[in-house]
Amino acid sequence: PRHQVSVALAQLAALLLRHQGLERWPQLLQLIQQGVRGPDPHHRQISLLVLSSALESDPEAFTPHYTALLRLFHSALGQRGQPGALYYSLRGLAAMAAGLGSDHLNLMRSLVPKIISAVRQLIPVNEVHASEAMEVFDELMESEVSVIVQHLSDVVGFCLEVASNRALGDALRVKALSTLSFLIKLRGKAVLKQRLLPPVLDALFPILSAEPPPGQLDAEDQEGEDEGDEAQTPKHVAAQVIDMLALHLPPEKLFPQLMPHLEPALRSPQPYQRKAGLMVVAVLAEGCGDHIRTRHLQPLLGVICRSLADESLVVRSAALFALGQFSENLQPDITAYVGEVLPLLLSYLGGVELARGGHLAKAYYALENFVESLGAGIEPFLPVLMEQTLGTLRAPGGPRPKELAISALGAIASAAQRAMGPYLPAPATTQEQRPLQCLAVGECRPPQPRCLTLPSPAETLGVLVRALGREVVGPLAEESCQLGLGLAEGQDDPDLRRCTYSLFAALSCAMGDDLAPHLPRITTLLLYSLKSTEGLVPPAGDTSSFLLFEDEEEEAEVEGEEDLDGEDDDEEEEELFGLSVESAYVDEKEDACAALGEIAVNASVTFLPYLESCVPEVFQLLEFPHLGVRKAAYEALGQFCIALHRVCERDPSEPHAAALQRLLGLALPAMARGVHRERERLVAMAVLEALGAVLTACRQEALRSPGRLAELCGALRAVLERKTACQDDGLDEEDEEDEEQAEYDAMLLEYAGEGIPALAMAAGGDTFAPYFAGFLPLLLNKMKPSCSVAERSFAVGTLAETLGGLGRATAPFVPRLLPPFLGAARDSDPEVRSNGVFALGVLAEHGGEALHYPKILALLAGGSAQEPSARVRDNVCGAVARMVLSQPQALPLSGEWGAGNGAWSLAPLGGTGWWGAGPFLSRGLWLAGGAGPCPSRGADAQVSLLSLLRHLSARCPTEFQAALLALPPDASARISGALGSA
Repeated sequence: PRHQVSVALAQLAALLLRHQGLERWPQLLQLIQQGVRGPDPHHRQISLLVLSSALESDPEAFTPHYTALLRLFHSALGQRGQPGALYYSLRGLAAMAAGLGSDHLNLMRSLVPKIISAVRQLIPVNEVHASEAMEVFDELMESEVSVIVQHLSDVVGFCLEVASNRALGDALRVKALSTLSFLIKLRGKAVLKQRLLPPVLDALFPILSAEPPPGQLDAEDQEGEDEGDEAQTPKHVAAQVIDMLALHLPPEKLFPQLMPHLEPALRSPQPYQRKAGLMVVAVLAEGCGDHIRTRHLQPLLGVICRSLADESLVVRSAALFALGQFSENLQPDITAYVGEVLPLLLSYLGGVELARGGHLAKAYYALENFVESLGAGIEPFLPVLMEQTLGTLRAPGGPRPKELAISALGAIASAAQRAMGPYLPAPATTQEQRPLQCLAVGECRPPQPRCLTLPSPAETLGVLVRALGREVVGPLAEESCQLGLGLAEGQDDPDLRRCTYSLFAALSCAMGDDLAPHLPRITTLLLYSLKSTEGLVPPAGDTSSFLLFEDEEEEAEVEGEEDLDGEDDDEEEEELFGLSVESAYVDEKEDACAALGEIAVNASVTFLPYLESCVPEVFQLLEFPHLGVRKAAYEALGQFCIALHRVCERDPSEPHAAALQRLLGLALPAMARGVHRERERLVAMAVLEALGAVLTACRQEALRSPGRLAELCGALRAVLERKTACQDDGLDEEDEEDEEQAEYDAMLLEYAGEGIPALAMAAGGDTFAPYFAGFLPLLLNKMKPSCSVAERSFAVGTLAETLGGLGRATAPFVPRLLPPFLGAARDSDPEVRSNGVFALGVLAEHGGEALHYPKILALLAGGSAQEPSARVRDNVCGAVARMVLSQPQALPLSGEWGAGNGAWSLAPLGGTGWWGAGPFLSRGLWLAGGAGPCPSRGADAQVSLLSLLRHLSARCPTEFQAALLALPPDASARISGALGSA
């Protein structure tokens, strides 16, 4: 009773402070300090309880006292044998972390060893409290990661110590691994620099390969009733740590230290060792995809395929997961193995017992991801795939195999597109004859929650609509729309609504303006999902006082009762925003955003009345805690701009033009801020992609506002200079120069690079030239021989594309661009060579005087004959064509027709309209007229020339006659005679 009264009074004090403020109770801090520093352990614990609760309620009220409080926590954490005091001290520190300033950092750094010691003391007393206390690491990493980095080795070592201790509960081990994962995400290169990768890998592989107790299986291998809600285990989160290493470390640094662990695991006689190796292979595919594609694809894919015949079911399951991950992330290279992989998958699928629903789902997961990557290459396999899929739909049995087959049907349709049409029933007049729609009605309400993780048949119907096109779908579009509306409005199911939103977006592609009668109901549904707060749960501290009413018996609860699941990237981030987010509602918001953007573009003018109500709702979601929703919101905002621009094109008016400028004035600054401030690379990439799409569509309209061009150029420069929030890895510039990049970091640069040509085209060459001068050294710096192939290819490709926007403003930059372009055209890598040759052609086209032509022609002529790459050879031809077209007067044909035959080999380009260009038409006719029927000209050249002349006279008669009249009379007569005799 005494303890309960004390706790109740502590809660009352915290509540009074929350409502009245610290200034009205100045003696509180003095009382707390006396209690903490006094001799009574009970008073010390209650004082820290009040302080931690008050800090959690209103940390800003204590900001002027942070230095004194940090010293107080120093004292409290030095006490031994008082777990309650340690626990409340760590909670208080976690609450303060976000408000720490630069003058507090030294004190905070000195606290880190005491924090580790305190958590270590809590573990044997109460693992739940120890796990909660470890939140202080996350809070410090989020707000002042440098505090942790100074003690990085100690923090990593402690996390590995806890995670590796199998005597501890799963929840605590999961928390330790999650903390490690978050640390790698924020400071992966610091882990590498301090040589902590070997001990991390040494600890992770035993966790990954641990065998479950006799007679049991790992959670992911069990045939449970609810596959979507598996609790996270140390093995699961250890794989996430490997995934985080792959995403945030350069593969050139990771693989040499990883392979000595991976190769023995894959060859091990122990099934759980082999499973661990396959799980690692699977999670490497996303972050290290380019590295695997170019160096390890064939051997690793061979291991995966052989593992599908493994005697152990757990190994086969891991192989299916790995194959699905490879199929998703290693395109297009993996499609080269279709002849080996697809028959193997189909054979495997035919042998899976239908009763093993979980394993069947893994097999279909691998099949879907693989066939979706095939594109037109799927056509030879369509008969057997459709036989397998439609056979499952027609066969008797439970809903689970049918749901999986319907989902597979969508993946097949995504690849096959219209080639799938002959395998589907023709449109009919009765619903009984429309099996896909009937399946959507009958199967969209899955009987068990586990089915929510699978695409609904309504979603598959949407995929079919996209694949088959308007001509095929047209007769069924109206009825399909009514079907989707009925499903979405019929029951309160976020997953079902999400699936119908995908259907509406697909139907907008097929129906266009014809969707107008349904837009009121569709937009009502979509806006409801955007505005809904369902699934958003405020943190416990906002509605209760967290442990304040627990007596000592409650504080000694059995471990594991607290929910520590879901510590992945997205959910960590959600916690940082102060919200817990239920994934079904998050997915609904994300798909609602995506559908709104797509419908806006496709419905165009008919969507205009709804745009004003949709923009504010989408704009608010730019700050949503879940990265998928933020990504979709930026994309939708860009699509709104494109949609309104199309309205202006179709129905030009002053109100429409003014509305477009208002929307661009909202969207483009938001995108620029997003590039600078967004902490997730995937979202930053989406922002850059949306920005590029808006610039490409709206062109000069996007840059009418004063300062807009400078603002957007500044955002792209920040990415190239690695100065954005998602690129902050804590390394000095000197360290950056020596470090390779993680593949996702390089990908972010490529997205920024794609925006530079779009800006050049939108602004115009003369306006953009000063900004290009600023980008030029940054891009040239990535063309040095020491840079990676991806960097060199990106830089030369970006420069070449930008020159097309600069046009004749390219001329002043030729001296700086020609040497690196010549170097790129001689590069050892065919992709870089191809881009280099292309760049030389563009430079010749826009660079003005032809003084540099001899160097370019010498290189192209010298290397083309021995060039093994077809892509490079194609670009050589393109470069020569650009040079000819830009300087037709320089053609060396006036005296030696044998040497000039190569020019007439361009005659087939007449079909493209190039020869009809004014300067070249005049020059071509002058050359032809000057030569006339000439015995020194070869027969092939004569045939090509006459064919070209006939084509030009028919295709552009007005220009042809004008050019003919401009020639000397004798030349004109020779051409007319040649055409008459032909």
